[in-house]
Amino acid sequence: MASNGSGGGHHGDSEVKTDIITLTRFLTEEQHRLGPHATGDFTLLCHALQFSFKSIAYYIRRATLINLIGLAGSSNMTGDDQKKLDVIGNEIFVNTMRGCGKVKVLVSEEEEAAIIFPGHGKYAVVCDPIDGSSNLDAGVSVGTIFGIFKLDDDAEGRAEDMLRPGTELVASGFTMYGASANLVLTMKGGSVNGFTLDNALGEFILTHPDMKIPKSKGIYSVNEGNSLYWTEPCKAYFESIKYPQEPGVKPYSARYIGSMVADAYRTLCYGGLFAYPADKKSPKGKLRILYECAPMAMVMENAGGLAVTSDQRRMLEVVPEHIHDRSGIFMGSYNEVTKVTEIFKKHGVVAK
Repeated sequence: MASNGSGGGHHGDSEVKTDIITLTRFLTEEQHRLGPHATGDFTLLCHALQFSFKSIAYYIRRATLINLIGLAGSSNMTGDDQKKLDVIGNEIFVNTMRGCGKVKVLVSEEEEAAIIFPGHGKYAVVCDPIDGSSNLDAGVSVGTIFGIFKLDDDAEGRAEDMLRPGTELVASGFTMYGASANLVLTMKGGSVNGFTLDNALGEFILTHPDMKIPKSKGIYSVNEGNSLYWTEPCKAYFESIKYPQEPGVKPYSARYIGSMVADAYRTLCYGGLFAYPADKKSPKGKLRILYECAPMAMVMENAGGLAVTSDQRRMLEVVPEHIHDRSGIFMGSYNEVTKVTEIFKKHGVVAK
């Protein structure tokens, strides 16, 4: 193979890229960029997270072969029946966060109470280890959602330390386990970067640098089976995009997978709107603020989009009342979420 001196080589008619940015390299370069202010603790925590994602991706690929699909015989904190993979994914997260020595508090959807680790960890991690697990039997993409908070120096490590808005997240993201494992990562005030797991190398490779969500797109993603319970402003919004009154305006296309990570990833890549609104059946909403809504909202905002609650407050500014508190959410392209807010405002719903 002849090298061209630019990090690429030619093999036959195709060029082989040899200057690859792995997640490990990406995190190391970010640490160097911060200079003496970086302690390396955050980098070590992120290495532990990526090991969790690789482990979960491995078990999901082999789930049917080694009988990991099916109910484990219990339900989690929020009342969802636990799948075997839910339990394994949660155990992986607990063990890797404990093992890295940098985490003091872990909040997981699968645990009723916050887990407090011994030691002097400076970070708190929130996660939904396997979101959308009810789709596993059908081979539909599922994912992990996570967020990282930096604790105050004098924090004792209590569940109350976690009742903070998403604006205080130092990093967040999600990993989607589908045809490939796709990790989306963003840090406070930074861009959104996408990595794809190369199974041969065992490394997440930077494949989607500086992701930006399109400003507008005529696609919506919502469970319309709940439309009977929607509020009037919510019904009015979806009626307006499905049956536009303006001449020549096409109705929006519907795309709904039923796995938040998969729907959010598609929305991030192609644009449009993802919604899981609060309704008469679930007045507070269905999705959890701390480890589903806030991390996703940070990703969307850093990619140039918006995320708001069902009462049109900025999602990142919502403070949960308890670690498993819920909210409705509308998120996605800037102009699409703005349309939601405008229609809700006409119906008297204004952010307080």
